[in-house]
Amino acid sequence: MPSSPTSTPMRLTEYSSGAGCGCKIAPAVLASILQTEQVGVLDKKLLVGNHTNDDAAVYDIGNGMATISTTDFFTPIVDDPFYFGKIAAANAISDVYAMGGKPFLSIAILGWPVEKLSPSIAQQVLEGARATCTEAGISLAGGHSVDTAEPLFGLAVTGMVNIQHLKRNHTAQEGDLIFLTKPIGVGILSTAQKRGVISSTATDTMIQQMSQLNSIGQSLGLIQGVTAMTDVTGFGLLGHLIEMTEGAGLSAEIYYATIPVIESCKEYLAQRMVPDATYRNWNSYSEKVQFEKGVNVMEAFSLLPDPQTNGGLLFTVSPAAAEEAIELLKLHGYGQFVRPIGKMMAQQPKTIEVKI
Repeated sequence: MPSSPTSTPMRLTEYSSGAGCGCKIAPAVLASILQTEQVGVLDKKLLVGNHTNDDAAVYDIGNGMATISTTDFFTPIVDDPFYFGKIAAANAISDVYAMGGKPFLSIAILGWPVEKLSPSIAQQVLEGARATCTEAGISLAGGHSVDTAEPLFGLAVTGMVNIQHLKRNHTAQEGDLIFLTKPIGVGILSTAQKRGVISSTATDTMIQQMSQLNSIGQSLGLIQGVTAMTDVTGFGLLGHLIEMTEGAGLSAEIYYATIPVIESCKEYLAQRMVPDATYRNWNSYSEKVQFEKGVNVMEAFSLLPDPQTNGGLLFTVSPAAAEEAIELLKLHGYGQFVRPIGKMMAQQPKTIEVKI
């Protein structure tokens, strides 16, 4: 991976306590924060609001079309400010792709400790975001900034979708196959980076994955047999799969051996480079998970709740449409992700069963 056009020797991750989507509030805590007795405004054109765990809000604008509105921001996940901006932008745009939509506009959200970090470094963050927005074919059209204790950056993104192609995260059906479009393990690598022990090769792998746009979601949205979709971020693969299964009133079995994992992260996993967010995630939903005898539970515990930043798309597809989805994955260069990682099942005592 080439160095950024604005490379700097400073370590941006030293200025934040969290890292990327790993700084998200834990699922159980977030659920208590979102509790309310207020009904709010009832708008029939609001197709997707905060009554579900979907990735973005969706509003019917007529003629069979809807706008998608989302926002996402976090603390630095990498040391290079240019790539921090690229990754944060790709992560925010991902929510639109995860609903089968096409992004068309973004505005920036910047929090910057101006007495600790030079404004020129913040400028590099914005340059990285502009590069990602250009790749996605959208404008970075404005934004808002505040002076904060730790650096924060992200985007608010607006997209468009034909309502017939809109994908939700709670509409899977029993028997659907489960696919994932990126390997997991980013949280482990980012922890190794924060502790100053990561290799340059592993750093390149991590940055390349987190910078990659999830634009294939727009194409997956056109497949009727793709029944549900979300992106894997701070709650880890298990957390986001639990949202999908519980939302649909189902359970799921996943095949541990088929789950794609970044190979280099296993070296750091052996050194116990596990993010604090992994423990928070696991404490939030461990009672909903069951492991089949023979699964390496200690390894699985560290990988399956590992917080991802701009992780892959997690989607379900009916068996009848699986071949169409697989051909699409191959066409877009995702040939290594054509094996399903699991299957949706009728509701069981445990939400997720991890099989060998």
